[in-house]
Amino acid sequence: MLTALFTAFLNVTPASAADGQISGLAGKCVDVAAANNANGTAVQLYDCNGTAAQIWSNPGDGTLRALGKCLDVVDRGTGDGAAVQLWDCSGGSNQQWVVTAARDIVNPAADKCLDVRDNNSANGTRLQIWTCSGTANQKWNAPASGGGGGTPSGFVVSEAQFNQMFPGRNSFYTYSGLTAALSAYPGFATTGGDTVKKQEAAAFLANVNHETGGLVYIVEQNTANYPHYCDPGQPYGCPAGQAAYYGRGPIQLSWNFNYKAAGDALGIDLLNNPWQVENNASVAWKTGLWYWNTQSGPGTMTPHNAMVNGAGFGQTIRSINGSLECDGRNPAQVQSRVDAYQRFAQILGVTPGANLYC
Repeated sequence: MLTALFTAFLNVTPASAADGQISGLAGKCVDVAAANNANGTAVQLYDCNGTAAQIWSNPGDGTLRALGKCLDVVDRGTGDGAAVQLWDCSGGSNQQWVVTAARDIVNPAADKCLDVRDNNSANGTRLQIWTCSGTANQKWNAPASGGGGGTPSGFVVSEAQFNQMFPGRNSFYTYSGLTAALSAYPGFATTGGDTVKKQEAAAFLANVNHETGGLVYIVEQNTANYPHYCDPGQPYGCPAGQAAYYGRGPIQLSWNFNYKAAGDALGIDLLNNPWQVENNASVAWKTGLWYWNTQSGPGTMTPHNAMVNGAGFGQTIRSINGSLECDGRNPAQVQSRVDAYQRFAQILGVTPGANLYC
């Protein structure tokens, strides 16, 4: 039903409303120099003293805040050694942080960790970002998350976690497009306990990762395949043209009958205008969620049911591309999906569960 087109670290505690000190090397605290909230004020290591200069909040939007401003990477730097400072909150990627269960504080845009410069525990040592190494100068005891791990969007995956999962994604695949699409299938990643919800989100995004090369590709890259996805035996034919129903979107929707069925379910005319899937991020995400929640493909259950009923991640692979990958047909492709699922489950702070393979 669909085509599989592409081969293809952290346990995360989502930031939620919580306040407190962030302590690290030698038991010292992340501190705003001189308790000065002016833009550009250095953020440093200093003896913990309980003052406002050392009280940080996780408001749930991926930022870390003190004195009414955000922890910020200077000049949007992404290289080793880029210093951090206090700055007006702007929503920029240089102000996004993921606090992990491994006690790292990661900036997903740079894929680097908050680090004490030169492993120096002296008061006033500047903090920076650096390639994550697991060393003591990158380990922090941050405020415990609260609010059950919720996010402003209501989705179990925060925008910071989404960016960490897909650091090289195409700008077409927006987080806002995904969250806007969720209303089409309200049972997705909201069914069962917190673990099951996060496992389903990780499973969906892992398969999406595989299908799109890490959310890089919007359309199928092999244009020679395009004319093959018209089934003329369907009574409605291929009104957009024989070569119009190629793979598009996060699960690479293909074939005229899939565009017809998805469009009918979503109330969007995709049979006559399949290009909406490559031009509108919300529509693209909705087609992926349509397949995930309603189609069994070559499998025996929908991917949604596989995750919420305990059948396991392997059955999601079978339902998406089992006829080409499962039962030993292409173990490398299966492993690519499993690797992504395990990585995303770690980012969301859940175990991947059993039955990972098909």
